[in-house]
Amino acid sequence: MLYQREITGDDVNRILAESSYSDEDGEPSEYSRRLALRAEEHLSEIDAEIEGTSENWSLIRMPFVDRNILRLAVYEILFEPEVPDSVVINEAIEMAKLYGGEDSSKFVNGVLGKIALRHVEDDSAGQVVQAEPVEQTDPVDENEGVQ
Repeated sequence: MLYQREITGDDVNRILAESSYSDEDGEPSEYSRRLALRAEEHLSEIDAEIEGTSENWSLIRMPFVDRNILRLAVYEILFEPEVPDSVVINEAIEMAKLYGGEDSSKFVNGVLGKIALRHVEDDSAGQVVQAEPVEQTDPVDENEGVQ
C-alpha cells in the first residue's frame, strides 16, 4: 500500500476505501492496514531517519520497493515497541529478497541494523547507543537501472 501510494499519489485511506490494492494475497489484515496508515502519518519522521542513516543514498535515489520496505520497518522500529527489532528486520529482509533487486536485502539490512542500534537503550548507562556510519552497498534502482 505504501508502494502504491507513492506510484499513484493516492493516500493509504483512499487505497483502502477503494480496495485498489493488489488482492493477490487476499484482503489486507487489520494489522497491515494499521501499519500502512500509521507509517503514512509519520512519514516525515521516518524519511528523516532513513536519510540520516543511509550513507550516500538520498531517499529519491533509492528504488521504490526498497524505500517503502524501509519506511514500513522503520515505522515499526520507532513506534511499535512490542515488536522486537530483530523480527522487524528479518521480515523486511525477506520482503526485500522477494520484491527488491539483487542487493536490496543487504541494503535494507544495513540501514535497519543501524537504525535499530541507535534506538536501543544501553542497560548499563541508560543512554541510546549510537551506531557508527557504515558505507552502504548500492541497491539496484528499478527506475534507472544499476546505480
